[in-house]
Amino acid sequence: MSSDPWGRVDETGTVYVRTADGEQVVGSWQAGSPEEALAYFERKYEGLVVEIGLLEKRVQTTDLSAKDAQVAIDHLREQVEAHHAVGDLDALRARLDKLVATVDARREERKVQRAKQADEARHAKEALVAEAEELAQSEQWRAAGERLRALVDTWKGLPRLDRKSDDELWHRFSHARSAFSKRRKGHFAQLDAQREEARRTKERLVAEAEALSGSTDWGPTAAGYRDLMTQWKAAGRAQREHEDDLWNRFRGAQDVFFAARSAVFAERDAEQSENLKLKEELAEEAEKLLPITDLKAARAAFRSINERWEAVGHVPRDARPRVEGRMHAVDRALQDAEETEWRRTNPEARARAAGLTGQLQSAVDKLRGQIEQARAQGNTARAEKLERELEGRQALLDQALKGLEEFGG
Repeated sequence: MSSDPWGRVDETGTVYVRTADGEQVVGSWQAGSPEEALAYFERKYEGLVVEIGLLEKRVQTTDLSAKDAQVAIDHLREQVEAHHAVGDLDALRARLDKLVATVDARREERKVQRAKQADEARHAKEALVAEAEELAQSEQWRAAGERLRALVDTWKGLPRLDRKSDDELWHRFSHARSAFSKRRKGHFAQLDAQREEARRTKERLVAEAEALSGSTDWGPTAAGYRDLMTQWKAAGRAQREHEDDLWNRFRGAQDVFFAARSAVFAERDAEQSENLKLKEELAEEAEKLLPITDLKAARAAFRSINERWEAVGHVPRDARPRVEGRMHAVDRALQDAEETEWRRTNPEARARAAGLTGQLQSAVDKLRGQIEQARAQGNTARAEKLERELEGRQALLDQALKGLEEFGG
């Protein structure tokens, strides 16, 4: 008979293990000595110790599921409860019980964690749905489309919820995407229709512009091109592949017309500039007739100057009032001189000679006042025009005074 603190072998070769519930039969050993029997079953005990230790480590350090851990624990517990080992089986039972508690705690932790993850996933998906539904109303087609695609990728990375909740949220999410796609498709279909209409309109405008390009009716044709440009801008943009070509044709037709007009205007401007020089020389020649001393000679000279004036063509529009005003001032001086001469030789004019002189003097004084006012206001052109008129009036006044002296004689 042989024994140790945890087991013994009786004379019949039966091996026992000591437990808190008393001795339990381990097995029968007939092949060798009792010591060898105890050693064999002690090794089996050590094997259980190793397996339990490995399971404890897996539970603590890996993501072994609670279900798999419980299966492994149950398997080891069966071996311990079979009493086919000699050792502190009660200690092994206690370790397995502790391991069960650990697995249960881990299961509860994971349950709480899964519930938290599910709650976070729900909130995340609800946020995605809310954003998608807001984007569904957007007209920022490119940006909103790209954002919706990004939301799909984000959705795929989130955990699934329970089927009912997940399906409901996905239905809303998918409906928002479909609504946006439908609106975007409708928008671009309408845009395509508008661009096609713009293309047809611009084709017509190009044809009209090209038909006008050879016109020499400068004013009405330029106005026509302005009207065509207004219509062009109002037509909107055609398809990209047509817009540039249509614009180049439209602009090219305008360029042909305006280049021809510019050439003609440049030639005309040069001719009118030369005419202006000639008329300024004639105006200067006429002004040298003032003051009038020989009325008959002055009138004949002015008639000759005026005939040459009429033979000269147009001058630039902005210079016309100035140069014509100079000639008119001389003409008025001649008319005033003729009237004065007529009055001087008319017996009825003698009585009015003094009054006429006073009127002329008042007119001269008034013109001088107007000249000073025009210069004070910075209106140089008006001042110059009035000065030329003053020269004629002054000449007339001088003649009136001379005539008055004659009347007095």
